[in-house]
Amino acid sequence: MNVLIVFLGAGIGGALRHGVNTAAMRLMGVNFPFGTMTVNIVGSLVMGLLGGWLATKGEMAQPTRLFLLTGVLGGFTTFSSFSLDTAVLWERGNIAGCALYVLASLVLSIGALFVGLWTVRQLP
Repeated sequence: MNVLIVFLGAGIGGALRHGVNTAAMRLMGVNFPFGTMTVNIVGSLVMGLLGGWLATKGEMAQPTRLFLLTGVLGGFTTFSSFSLDTAVLWERGNIAGCALYVLASLVLSIGALFVGLWTVRQLP
């Protein structure tokens, strides 16, 4: 049963990721992976918020936790896509863009997670 819950959540997360990637390509073009970077940052923020909430403020049933954290967020965040985008930028010879992409994605995603944790800790 838990596997089905995770699969359902992953499908929803993957569909959301596709929507963000499509919107980013339409709005900002295809020369830089803005969509992937956006979902990694947003996914990290949401993981920080939910993880912080679960660790400090509340409880959640195991199926709900699996659905949201493992399923939806696992399907939404795209670290494997991040790796591929990094390789593509590198192979295209866009070394500066590659370095910027890796640095910005890591720093901003980890920073967003800490913002999520901090935000939850400020709640009464």
